[in-house]
Amino acid sequence: MILKSPFPDVEIPTVPLHEYVFQNIDKWPTKSAMIDGPTGRALTFTELRNKVDAVAAGLAERGFNKGDVFAIFSPNVPEYAIAFLGVSRAGGINTTMNPLYTADEAQNQLKDSGAKFLVTIPQFLDKAKQAIDGTSVKEIFVFGEATDATAFASLMKESRPPEIQFDAQADLVALPYSSGTTGLPKGVMLTHHNLVSNLTQITAVEKIKESDTLIGILPFYHIYGMVVIMNAALFSGATIVTMPRFDLEQFLTLLQKYRVTVGYLVPPIVLALAKHPLVEQFDISTLKNIMSGAAPLPESVARDAAARNSMVVRQGYGLTETSPVTHTNPPTGTIKITSVGTALPNTEWRIIDVETGRDAAPGELGEVWIRGPQVMKGYLNNPEATDHMIDDDGWLHTGDIGKADEDAYLYVVDRLKELIKYKGLQVAPAEVEAAVQSHPAVADAAVIPSPDEEAGEIPKAFVVLRDGAHATEADIIAHVASQLAPHKKVRKVEFIDTIPKVPSGKILRRQLVERERASQK
Repeated sequence: MILKSPFPDVEIPTVPLHEYVFQNIDKWPTKSAMIDGPTGRALTFTELRNKVDAVAAGLAERGFNKGDVFAIFSPNVPEYAIAFLGVSRAGGINTTMNPLYTADEAQNQLKDSGAKFLVTIPQFLDKAKQAIDGTSVKEIFVFGEATDATAFASLMKESRPPEIQFDAQADLVALPYSSGTTGLPKGVMLTHHNLVSNLTQITAVEKIKESDTLIGILPFYHIYGMVVIMNAALFSGATIVTMPRFDLEQFLTLLQKYRVTVGYLVPPIVLALAKHPLVEQFDISTLKNIMSGAAPLPESVARDAAARNSMVVRQGYGLTETSPVTHTNPPTGTIKITSVGTALPNTEWRIIDVETGRDAAPGELGEVWIRGPQVMKGYLNNPEATDHMIDDDGWLHTGDIGKADEDAYLYVVDRLKELIKYKGLQVAPAEVEAAVQSHPAVADAAVIPSPDEEAGEIPKAFVVLRDGAHATEADIIAHVASQLAPHKKVRKVEFIDTIPKVPSGKILRRQLVERERASQK
């Protein structure tokens, strides 16, 4: 059975992203659009738009053309929005990169995306220089100043930005990377229409107000922070207080100082709000609306956070491949705390029995399928993976196992896909396994998610050592840490005699997952 949103469809304008985001900007010319939390440096809506236009003009002068790719390799700062929307205005494509990537990881994304320029911060400049080796990146810019790099501010020209003819439904504006259902990260091709569609859908339900202040702690490189915080808030006239990294004391300080009203968060932060004693030292009473996403939120944590802080705590759901949001518990109306909510407007979904391929009845488990205007164009340079993810009828096969109740609320209970969600960030087991297996003492390895109260899941490696070889858990952990970003690090190691596999060689990961769950009971 095809399920639909309880909300009426919304009209989705066929316009480029920057035009959509700035359509109401003259209502709030002197209002702060973004505030750098640590320094208090503010950027008004008028300043933001003017700088976006100036960046677009500067990029055009440097030979940046429609369809060129611009890499953003930075934590959250107000300039992130200037770069992102400036690239949109110039007709370019943003490939957003995890600032914790190693040089090798960053290089892989730069090569695959074909990025022409890159912007970073001075602290990451050395890593960026290593990363661009052998790529098509022609120049590195920095937010601020640094030797041997061009200041991003120098891009801002007083000349008119280029006149670009946009095809909103075909032209890409964002190229974040996701592991999809399996494997190494792939470029997710998101068009202007994809993002505008999702922004229209989100704002129709979420009702972000110009009087709201949002905490910009979720990374803007990640689709959740990019769309739900950065672009949705700017469209709505709300103020965003940015944080470059999570620190609980600073987080609470900014909530109190700026009287933050809305928090789009991930489960580990909600857990801190529920249980950490430091919370009692701050007045965060203005924070009334919490949305948790990117990973499952335990019911007890949600209820404890809500009760302790007198706030509404809800869950939502989506994927990078759906721009991202498909479901949410609306801020008003019925909130089912263990559910990720109902579908957004213009969104269809169904639950498909994995064994039979037929629609599951309410209450029965199956794979979640999604169809709507927010579904990606496909994976960059990977038609096979695209065809595996999106069928001929436009249904995106999420790889998540869920069920629908009688009210058409979605409950996500497990995953077909092999991704590990560490604090809401995707970790592909295959990538971590390759790092583990590169240790000279390792003969074979398999990586699975191990449940963790704080992180949601942590990567655990099952390791088979070579005959006569020796390695400790600490050895394996340190080896992987030297090769991968912090969120991909192995945090537990168990040595075993053999890795369970099917005859074709595919790891029977489910057996290991069940073994791990049994050990924790």
